[in-house]
Amino acid sequence: MLEFNFSPFPVMETERLRLDLLQNSDVNEIFQLRSNPETMKYIPRPLAKNNEDALAHIKMILDNIENNIGINWAIRIKDEPKLLGIIGFYRMQPENYRAEIGYMILPEFHGKGYVPEAVKRLTKYGFEDLKLHSIEAVIAPENYASEKVLQKCGFTKEAHFKESEFYNGKFLDKVIYSLLEK
Repeated sequence: MLEFNFSPFPVMETERLRLDLLQNSDVNEIFQLRSNPETMKYIPRPLAKNNEDALAHIKMILDNIENNIGINWAIRIKDEPKLLGIIGFYRMQPENYRAEIGYMILPEFHGKGYVPEAVKRLTKYGFEDLKLHSIEAVIAPENYASEKVLQKCGFTKEAHFKESEFYNGKFLDKVIYSLLEK
């Protein structure tokens, strides 16, 4: 079984991006992400109502990192402090050498290739550093933008679960994509 240790926190870079530790000073951007109905359309979680909700989300992320049960990065353009989005491994399954990747990006940065760039860097980290065997992504079937990102990054559709999650009075489908360590 794998054991994770996220200390010291692994800061990573890509051609254009810096993936680093989320800070409380990112609260405004986290609030923008988590309170926007369009950004949250495919994420079955309550919308953030205020900065306190955003700070609670940041705290949860930082607690998960400290406890080695999940890890998220702030996505930033190199040499710029503004947060564009977040990306990370949720629902770590050390017994299965598997983790779930998830990401969100502010709408003004959609379509610029930042998410695939960050996903490719994170999958490299997952396989090489964390020694994962597989990485999965769980998306809503109508989230075509996320589906394109995953396909561009080499993920394969594994399953489509019909009405498998109950949220906000509705049954929701979910699609699972995965990438195996080569």
